[in-house]
Amino acid sequence: MDKVDLDAIKAQLGGAGGGSGANVSDKGGNAEMSKQEEQRQDMLVQVLTPEAMLRLKQMAIVKQDKVRAVEDMLLRMAQMKQIRNRVTEDELKGMLMQINAEHDKETKIVYSRKVYESEDEDEYDFD
Repeated sequence: MDKVDLDAIKAQLGGAGGGSGANVSDKGGNAEMSKQEEQRQDMLVQVLTPEAMLRLKQMAIVKQDKVRAVEDMLLRMAQMKQIRNRVTEDELKGMLMQINAEHDKETKIVYSRKVYESEDEDEYDFD
């Protein structure tokens, strides 16, 4: 990755539109948000192989929060120069598994039953 790409990643992750978004009208804010999202997608295209990008887009249909977490992880790794080559689909699967392990909690079901007195004891005397 060249310096221009890394500068763009740093600018986006460093809060490129932090305080100025409040003073901009809704149309301007939406345009700024779409521009930032477009830059984000451009950076992801540079970091991911086409197969990995396709898998990420397919996952976004169902699990948007997990895809966003993986995208954030990829962009942080690119910013810290931890990515030397483009991320393959298998590497992306590993990241998704790591995110799943962090986010999924073990489900525990507890049954509580009422305790009734045994039926052998005659509470009622019908004689």
